[in-house]
Amino acid sequence: MLNSVFARRLYLCWLINHNERPNVPKLMALTGWPRRTLQDVLKALPGMGVELSFIQQGVRNNDGYYHITHWGPLDPQWIASHCPQLLLAIDQSN
Repeated sequence: MLNSVFARRLYLCWLINHNERPNVPKLMALTGWPRRTLQDVLKALPGMGVELSFIQQGVRNNDGYYHITHWGPLDPQWIASHCPQLLLAIDQSN
């Protein structure tokens, strides 16, 4: 069984890659996770080797969206094909 913390990180990468202009409010709506949880998972991604950038759009500092510029050791095809198992691991931890 997958570790739920690791599963959250992989699932968030998948969401960022498969949604148009994924920002914190949109990702909160998609996941149902609190803002703090989402921010913590985003903050942990570079520690896994994932390069994440924030594309600024608009005049406010938080106007924009996230984009994965490099997957590091992760395989996006593997993550996409295992999304049901990732969600199961996340759901079982709640």
